[in-house]
Amino acid sequence: MPEGQDSGQEKTEEATPRRLQQSREEGQVARSRELNTTLLLLASSFGLIAMGPALVGDLLAIMRRGFLAQARDFQGGREIVAFLVNAMMDAVFALTPFMLLALMVALLAPTALGGWVFSTKSLAVKWEKLDPIKGIKRVISWSGLMELFKALAKFLLILGVAILLLWNRTEEALGLATEPLGLALIHVGSYLSWSFALLCTAMIVIALADVPFQLWDHGKKQRMSRQEVKEEFKETEGKPEVKTKIRSLQQELAQRRMMEQVPKADVVITNPEHYAVALRYDVDHAQAPRVVAKGADLVAQRIREAARAHKVVLVEAPPLARALYFSTALEQEIPGGLYLAVANVLAYVFRLREMNAGPVKAPSFRDLPIPEELRKD
Repeated sequence: MPEGQDSGQEKTEEATPRRLQQSREEGQVARSRELNTTLLLLASSFGLIAMGPALVGDLLAIMRRGFLAQARDFQGGREIVAFLVNAMMDAVFALTPFMLLALMVALLAPTALGGWVFSTKSLAVKWEKLDPIKGIKRVISWSGLMELFKALAKFLLILGVAILLLWNRTEEALGLATEPLGLALIHVGSYLSWSFALLCTAMIVIALADVPFQLWDHGKKQRMSRQEVKEEFKETEGKPEVKTKIRSLQQELAQRRMMEQVPKADVVITNPEHYAVALRYDVDHAQAPRVVAKGADLVAQRIREAARAHKVVLVEAPPLARALYFSTALEQEIPGGLYLAVANVLAYVFRLREMNAGPVKAPSFRDLPIPEELRKD
């Protein structure tokens, strides 16, 4: 059913694989911004802890060179520009490892839930989102209330963790004032880095609550009504009348190809009226004769007419015709139990060819040796 069309039925059915695939192609997958944000913040915080000393050392060296620079070192504007460019490049190189870490996590975080999805449809302008009425409905919807609840929960959680950190490390923070400047700066960096890491770790609680909700909410949005499931089944499997027409055309084409093989047959064995089976024996490439055409009633009549028109020998052998019709499929070799009976018929046909007798109707073969398990009397 087209997107946006209301079937008027309650959506109680789980989304089919085809619906989920279509939604994914449109960029609609379960996403948790809280999970992505938490992973990025955790990676950044622990990246600062690991790379912080080296990063601070590089930045201090850049600042030291800037403060120690003398006016006599610069003869003109070009030297000043070159000095600033070198300082900026050094800062960029110092920050590059941390920025690469953040970029890698930002790219890999979405794969934790939903995977990568590249869809131009999600970038298309949707004018209905500019409708203020629908915007208000989205705000006061269940999803909007959940977002408000998450925002309040994050605020309260971060506030609580921050208060605990300050309460437990008050003496350590106040003791920084009594330390030498260099040592105090090192301790401040460590204090801030680990405090930031602990605050980011608290976000895990929000992410663990948000991921199941996003999975449930996405599944709910993808639910289908029973009518939508039926319509999709018809589109996938084909409508009954279309399937019937296709099956009829396939049968017609198959019969046409089968009738084209009748002129190439060596003999057509008949019932004589109800069944007709055309056999061809390629001595050089086949171990046994194979059925190239067969049919009952009207199809059998068409096979007999085609055989007469192309001067293919007709042999009346009712037991053998029935046995061949029911035991052998098209383009298959005859079963071993019918070798002797068919051999008697083919020997007669080949004898006619050698005598150049022309289109002579063969006598009836009613007493051919046919095993009981292959008889269809």
